[in-house]
Amino acid sequence: MLDHVGLAVSDFARSKEFFTRALAPLGYQLLMEFGDGAGFGKDGKPDFWIGQGTAAGTTHVAFAAEQRRVVDDFYKAAIAAGGRDNGAPGLRPQYHPNYYGAFVFDPDGNNVEAVCYLPE
Repeated sequence: MLDHVGLAVSDFARSKEFFTRALAPLGYQLLMEFGDGAGFGKDGKPDFWIGQGTAAGTTHVAFAAEQRRVVDDFYKAAIAAGGRDNGAPGLRPQYHPNYYGAFVFDPDGNNVEAVCYLPE
């Protein structure tokens, strides 16, 4: 089981703003900040971190959503925050019969996803 994951970002301020807005529908908040590093999470535990550095290429990070509506809200928020479309919200039964996900590229080109496995 993973405890936390981190991404190197090329522009810390821009990425911090992007993830603050994009992850809000998932209940994520900026919980900690140390210099050029920031931790986002829920319920007081940061489990997603960004830090100023050299982006290592495209990374894929998927966040669990409790409802399909939250996937839709994530997608809208991420696009409004400057993300680029990489797959609008919808079913992807090739992954799982109830796999409902949405994909966006963050400012560094990382593939960020929200996914819900519940029917309807």
